[in-house]
Amino acid sequence: MRYERRIAFFAGTLLLLGLLPLKWQIEDLCDQYVAGAYLASSVKGYFHMYDEYSPSEMNVEVGDKVIVMARLQEEDATWVQEELPDWQRAIYTVNPSASTLSDPTILTTPLNKGRESMAYLTYIIEHYTSLPSTIAFLHAHRSGFLRAWHVDDPLHNNVAAMRSLKLDFVQRNGYVNLRCNWNPGCKQAHRTNQHVTDQIWREVFNRTMSVIPPSSSLEAQKYLLHHPPDQLATPCCAQFAVSRTQVLKRPREDYVRFRDWVIRTDLNDAESGRVMEFLWHVIFGMDAV
Repeated sequence: MRYERRIAFFAGTLLLLGLLPLKWQIEDLCDQYVAGAYLASSVKGYFHMYDEYSPSEMNVEVGDKVIVMARLQEEDATWVQEELPDWQRAIYTVNPSASTLSDPTILTTPLNKGRESMAYLTYIIEHYTSLPSTIAFLHAHRSGFLRAWHVDDPLHNNVAAMRSLKLDFVQRNGYVNLRCNWNPGCKQAHRTNQHVTDQIWREVFNRTMSVIPPSSSLEAQKYLLHHPPDQLATPCCAQFAVSRTQVLKRPREDYVRFRDWVIRTDLNDAESGRVMEFLWHVIFGMDAV
């Protein structure tokens, strides 16, 4: 009997652990949407997700805007061309095979490190003098809670999110995080950042403009370099849009130095990518929090 009780106890414990992701999902939904609105939007989205225009329409005019993306070779990113044909595309394969490297039509990065940051920075460096008006930096996953839980759309769908992006707001603001929910990354408990230490801040911004627009004096810039902010936070997860004007407020050399830091740092792929995730908004001229 004791043995059966133990089995039941362990089975119950495993069941509760398995239900934790569901609990987090429900909490996330409640934080973003009221339950009724979420259900209605989900049902409507399932049946009418592509009513705005058909992906098969080949006469869609490509706009003065681009989606920049990092993808693993095994990831399918064809959804960008199929579902967002009005966007230019710059999709970088970060772990190319020998045959991929020999194909001049496939974009690649110098190194598979820093997660999406290597592709983001490589695009800016390579296209600094010919940037479109709006640049959106996205992950390769299209939709689904397990991979795209951080996308602020009822169905966690990047296609729907990009179709609802207000380009005029991007132009006015300069930088827009594509996640509005503060959790995780921007809640009060997250603002003492464990990833961007004072030393890492100095390494990343060494010999660059610490912030933009530039401070009124060189002394103020030096102060910001050597005195990182007490709090640093932003909603996760490194999906954002910027205007060309905002990118050009920094010299191209700054972006080269940022990428060089990612390449040379002793931090691994995930760690260096997480550092950049918490710095994009600062790089593009926003306040530390």
